Amino acid sequence: MTTGIKRVHRALVVLVGLALASSAAQLMAQTAWPAKPVRIVVPFAPGGTTDILARAVAPELSRVFGQSFIVDNRAGAGGNLGADLVAKAAPDGYTLLMGTVGTHGINKSLYARLPYDPQKDFAPITLVAGVPNVMVMNTDKARTLGINSVLDFIAYAKAHPGQLNMASSGNGTSIHLAGELFKSRTGIFMTHIPYTGSGPAMMGMVSGTVDVMFDNLPSSMAHIKGGRLKAFAVTSSQRSAALPDLPTIEEAGKLPGFEASSWFGLLAPAGTPPDVVLKLQQETAKALGLPAVKEKLLAQGAIPSGNTPQQFAALIDAEIKKWAPVVKGSGARVD
Repeated sequence: MTTGIKRVHRALVVLVGLALASSAAQLMAQTAWPAKPVRIVVPFAPGGTTDILARAVAPELSRVFGQSFIVDNRAGAGGNLGADLVAKAAPDGYTLLMGTVGTHGINKSLYARLPYDPQKDFAPITLVAGVPNVMVMNTDKARTLGINSVLDFIAYAKAHPGQLNMASSGNGTSIHLAGELFKSRTGIFMTHIPYTGSGPAMMGMVSGTVDVMFDNLPSSMAHIKGGRLKAFAVTSSQRSAALPDLPTIEEAGKLPGFEASSWFGLLAPAGTPPDVVLKLQQETAKALGLPAVKEKLLAQGAIPSGNTPQQFAALIDAEIKKWAPVVKGSGARVD
């Protein structure tokens, strides 16, 4: 073998070796996921239902995958700050979002300039849970004002226009839009007071700073059972198994067709490897099926899901179409 041929041969061997090493490294990177802690961004403050559900599944995912799944609260702009952070994160499976009907169903119609696209910028993983909202008042305030039912509330609001205010977890959240829908259907006026999450809004409710809230049921449940909040009705089309004696707003307020439920699900940045998305979906579904987790969520009014990425994507598409006319009809708009 001539010197020139030997050099070419050695060069080819080196190139083949590098290619094989690169392929092996890529394969190891794919099969080794997760090789470090995974962050679940909650786009609202601690204490709300989004936070509760993230913290319910995180320990189970940590146990299964052998890496910490860390809940990271990034509140602001009706969930848009946290959602945008994840939309722009590396699609490597290490940054996830606990999205909501607000971030991925309502905000596209509510915000004039949304910093992310709820469909193009995300890879849906699975719906974690569906949740009815519940109309609540501070118990002492309701007693003082003589409000004991949805019809009492409507009558008082009409007799005292502008005197009642309505708390929410932020502009564009399901809590906000449920209240806006209630206002439009009943013809009453309430001042909207947006907080940075359901937790801070609930502190305002318990302290009596604000009057009414259409909160996600899980984050209100403890205060309802503890007597600090008076629940009037759920906003879903059917009664909740967690509070079976509580009527729907459709029933209690004589408002046919009234329905404004919430949902929460895991999403990753668009471009996240499909095998990582599938692993997350499968293990999250298994976690939601565990008796201890399932019973805990059901007791708080949440209905566990764990559906496929394709089913979750279809839900997001349907919800964007559903809420667009509701937002338009309510007149709500955030610039």
